Amino acid sequence: MSKNLDEIDLRILAEIQADGRITNVELAKRVGISPPPCLRRVRTLEEEGYIQGYRGLLDPRRLGFDVTVFASVHLSSQADADLRAFEQFVRAEPLVRECWMLSGEVDFILKCVAPDMATFQDFVTHLTAAPHVRNVRTSLVLHNSKYEAAVPLDVKVAG
Repeated sequence: MSKNLDEIDLRILAEIQADGRITNVELAKRVGISPPPCLRRVRTLEEEGYIQGYRGLLDPRRLGFDVTVFASVHLSSQADADLRAFEQFVRAEPLVRECWMLSGEVDFILKCVAPDMATFQDFVTHLTAAPHVRNVRTSLVLHNSKYEAAVPLDVKVAG
């Protein structure tokens, strides 16, 4: 955690993380300061990148995306240009919701959603044909035991 954040900043972040639609007046009340300095602090947190954006969390299943799959991707080359090219490829793929570069056996892990298995299989065919993709292994999600989109601000960070 940055040394620039004081206790009020952390409380602001926790409140916004819990309710991104909170008004500045209510936020100021909850963190114990008046609205004008609260708004200044929020804007500073946004400008410094602590707050990356605001969005609603949608339920993929209610919207017809019944299939969630993790795809482990091995590339045939780990040259920087090839890694960046693969990242550019997945950024353009709407079924890919998250892409993480890893160390170890797997180069990337992708979290994908699809309306059905046929749509996902079409994507896998497209993915395996992408440049420098050596192989792809997929794991179908049966059940999500925990989903927490928040950063655990109450955990002490060493440093």
